[in-house]
Amino acid sequence: MASLAIHGIGVSRGYAIGRVYRLQRAQTEIVEYELQAAQLDAEIERYRTGLELARAELRAIRERIPAASPTDVAAFIDTHLLMLNDSLLAKAPLEIIRSQRCNAEWALKIQRDRIVQVFEDMDDEYLRTRKDDVDHVVARIHRILLAGAENPVGDLSLPRFAKRIVIADDLTPADTILMQNQGVLAFVTEYGGPLSHTAILARSLEIPAIVGARQVRRYLRDDEIVVVDGVRGVVLAGLDELSLDFYRARQQQEQQRRHALTAFSHQPALTRDGTRIALHANIELLEDATAALRVSADGVGLYRTEFLYMNRAEPPGEEEQLAVFLDVIRAMEQRPITIRTLDLGADKQVDGGRTDAPLANNPALGLRAIRLCLREPDLFRPQLRAILRASHYGRLRLMLPMLSSIQEVQQTQLLIAELKQELREQGLPFDEQLPVGGMIEVPAAAVCAPLFARQLDFLSIGTNDLIQYALAIDRIDDEVNYLYDPLHPAVLQLIHMTIRAGREVGIPVSLCGEMAGEPRYTKLLLGLGLTEFSMHPANLLEVKQVITQSECIPLQTQVKDLLHTHDAERFIEKLLGLVAP
Repeated sequence: MASLAIHGIGVSRGYAIGRVYRLQRAQTEIVEYELQAAQLDAEIERYRTGLELARAELRAIRERIPAASPTDVAAFIDTHLLMLNDSLLAKAPLEIIRSQRCNAEWALKIQRDRIVQVFEDMDDEYLRTRKDDVDHVVARIHRILLAGAENPVGDLSLPRFAKRIVIADDLTPADTILMQNQGVLAFVTEYGGPLSHTAILARSLEIPAIVGARQVRRYLRDDEIVVVDGVRGVVLAGLDELSLDFYRARQQQEQQRRHALTAFSHQPALTRDGTRIALHANIELLEDATAALRVSADGVGLYRTEFLYMNRAEPPGEEEQLAVFLDVIRAMEQRPITIRTLDLGADKQVDGGRTDAPLANNPALGLRAIRLCLREPDLFRPQLRAILRASHYGRLRLMLPMLSSIQEVQQTQLLIAELKQELREQGLPFDEQLPVGGMIEVPAAAVCAPLFARQLDFLSIGTNDLIQYALAIDRIDDEVNYLYDPLHPAVLQLIHMTIRAGREVGIPVSLCGEMAGEPRYTKLLLGLGLTEFSMHPANLLEVKQVITQSECIPLQTQVKDLLHTHDAERFIEKLLGLVAP
């Protein structure tokens, strides 16, 4: 039998060798039919019953999570439970049933399409992938509502995944947890992305995983032996015994590597030539703080605040935000925390907000982030006041997203000065020296980094957006994402310009995009002069290990030579010497 390689996106590193189990779900075809007025009450009750059964299923799954599991494991199930209790799914479909006299399945489909459209219009790729969670929850309700449909929990509760490699179209976080409890070796899905909750969960549970492997169920057979290479993002079938032995050796090496990483938990991130590197964590939920402390993160380099604003009719008030920020400060045990202000758009607030705002033709370039906040100070002021007040109790920094002009910085600084005066008059304490920084994620901001560096207390490079904008690539668009290249010469020049601008005026520059958490880029970033990294907690120890094995001065010499190389072949040759395979 000839060998076969199917490529996808490796989202959780590691190697697995085992037999295939193809998870085939019955397709839930949704049809519309009209109801008589006398049938509406019964249909509404049917939907409510289906909703409660979905809640019961998720609660049962949550109870099966081992106590020693990472805290974010239960958080993913809690997120889906919250969605089931939210008015978007608990009440809005009932109104559709009444107003359109349609069946519950169709009403839920209409509501699902409305919610997903809002997420699809978001520019932030992390938030955009949250539409997958909507689909997972809606699919669960649909399968319960449809008579004779496959019961997902009933199917997954059967002990059929032990020592198997699961191949599926997609998996929910609940699926992943149940499979992990049964001893699944790895999973491969046809859809999904590196920022999906399922991908993040796989990394937390240390399950080798690949997503986006299109047509994988078509080419693999049940029970055939395959290799999942989560490092390279490839599934291999039809291998001979010599090749299988090679991957068995890789498995042992990976186990040894993971065991060795634990030794770095309490070691400083110090290069061989004595440069101290700060390693921070990216978080969005209170539970993430626990994961950050577990790997001894120096602090939080990016605290996303968008989830405070989503799935609600009204934006959160000052007191609510203050309470959340204080919880995070306590959880991080007085380590420094960088809070990014709201990074959503006018048309991107689910349920409420500016629902009358027309959808932008190109939301990525529209009214969003700092542009929206300055346009609508009633939205911005409560958050700024909450951050200022919280700064009295912890080591906070305030960070502005998507800056593109100095005027945006100056307008924000004037607003902050006004709010500080208000707080003084009200006798409310705050940190008078609260650092205010900005994200460099628009090429124009990177080019003008020397100007921003003179106006701000720190800079943070958001490579996810910077790469997309610089290369005109939508990373989660399957048609063009192969062009998304963190190592493009233009991207490296923009990063270098920003780091140099900060160094020239003596302010810190961090990098909080995915590049920061990718160990193969660590030496390159050190060579570019980066001394502050911020990443998902799961990647921190591996990056620290690379740092302790590196020397900054030789790397900086190599990168300087690289950036002055204009011959394409020579550039690639030198780049390969800086990037791990």
